[in-house]
Amino acid sequence: MLKKILIANRGEIAVRIIKACKELGVKSAAVYSKADGKSLHVKLADEAYEIGEAEAAKSYLDMNKIISVAKEIGADAIHPGYGFLAENADFIEQVEANGIKFIGPSAEAVKLMGEKTSARRLMENSGVPIVPGTIHPLKSYEEAVEFAGKIGYPIMLKAAAGGGGKGMRKVDSPDELKSAFERASNEALKAFGNADVYIEKFIENPKHIEVQVLADEYGNTIHLYERECSVQRRHQKIIEESPSPSIDDETREKITSAAVKAATAVGYKNASTVEFLYDTVSKDFYFLEMNTRLQVEHPVTELVTRFDIVKEQIKIASGEKLSVSQEEISQHGHAIECRVYAEDTTNNFAPSIGKILHHKIPVGPGIRVDTGIDLHSEVSVYYDPMLTKLIVWDASREEAIVRMQEALKNYHIAGVTTNIDLLLWVLNHPKFRDASFTINFIAEELQPLLPEKWKKELYDEYVEAAVALAAILKEEKRHLSVSQNKTFTSNSWELMKYE
Repeated sequence: MLKKILIANRGEIAVRIIKACKELGVKSAAVYSKADGKSLHVKLADEAYEIGEAEAAKSYLDMNKIISVAKEIGADAIHPGYGFLAENADFIEQVEANGIKFIGPSAEAVKLMGEKTSARRLMENSGVPIVPGTIHPLKSYEEAVEFAGKIGYPIMLKAAAGGGGKGMRKVDSPDELKSAFERASNEALKAFGNADVYIEKFIENPKHIEVQVLADEYGNTIHLYERECSVQRRHQKIIEESPSPSIDDETREKITSAAVKAATAVGYKNASTVEFLYDTVSKDFYFLEMNTRLQVEHPVTELVTRFDIVKEQIKIASGEKLSVSQEEISQHGHAIECRVYAEDTTNNFAPSIGKILHHKIPVGPGIRVDTGIDLHSEVSVYYDPMLTKLIVWDASREEAIVRMQEALKNYHIAGVTTNIDLLLWVLNHPKFRDASFTINFIAEELQPLLPEKWKKELYDEYVEAAVALAAILKEEKRHLSVSQNKTFTSNSWELMKYE
């Protein structure tokens, strides 16, 4: 077993990895920027080291500094979490060149899956279905015109080295293609240093289904079933669940088998997620991409399979074989995860900056909270605004939804605006309840309500929430004064006076 792991990340995922280390008897070493000196992951780790300025480029993205610290403290492995350097092949190569174990895939696998067109070629050659489109980067706008004419509109232009919705444009007609091609290329160049784009046929109203995969260093690969991740805003997920309520057992068998085939084709090691688009009309599914890292939404899989993915990552990196076989993995009940962000839903999901003045998490059977904040934590402009992941488990999907609703109502955060109101709205929506939602759900159902109707409908709920918080603070001999003459724009309520 590894002896000491440096965690090259921050926030809730760093806390999650620290907890796994403690359970395995492995020392954890946190790194932090000057902005994160009082952060929760710094407090919980066995050791903590400052690595630079608040800007990520001068701290969490500083490969040389992170590796230097790892060598100085005698860490024998680095866990990247997700984001930052997690899928940086150059970082992986440098880590291993310095005799340190990288808890994740090989640099070769990351390179292959990070370049979308090469990944599409490999999947096609391996018998994994891909969305119709190009399998090489487009050489010119003229080539784009020719290929789009062959497969028909609408199409999607996507960055070959992309992710997170950057360098992505939907094109509905030939008249839109030239400007979309230029904008997608420019955005891809700025975001990824690579202007290459490719074409995919646009799938109308698909679902986003992904499969969790684990592989050891001895050629053994298993899946931990699927997750439904179709509730998204700006191509980023906000609610995930497992099992998917959208697919039947036959499709589940096909899509999980395809995911294992994909991981095997690339010679994958450690944890990954294979993402698919599921066509709700034809019932076909298509390879979208492989995320060569731990996913934000891994807890829902852990709850339904009763299996610790992060601990297994560490065991695999320690040279152990997979601790379970495919036959030993099964699904139990239903789990839902809500990502709690510091953002203003009514203001185009703008990040909310401030200090956490009150933080009371929900508790009870079947409730798990993966958090990176505590009282007085600073939410800064420098990092992703996700605060916490709230996860629930229950025997059925309907019971899990009810449990999540109650958990969200009992989750109190003050000091920043959060998206808890949006999460409750989604959970109560008929299309979510009957699982007919697609990846276009937020755009189609929420956007028409913003801003005035949304504010009006939720105003009374905000007042009730503020009154409830005031009661809590009264018991703690603190004071909250709320003005009901104000227009409330978030569930974190306006603080007129806080002592």
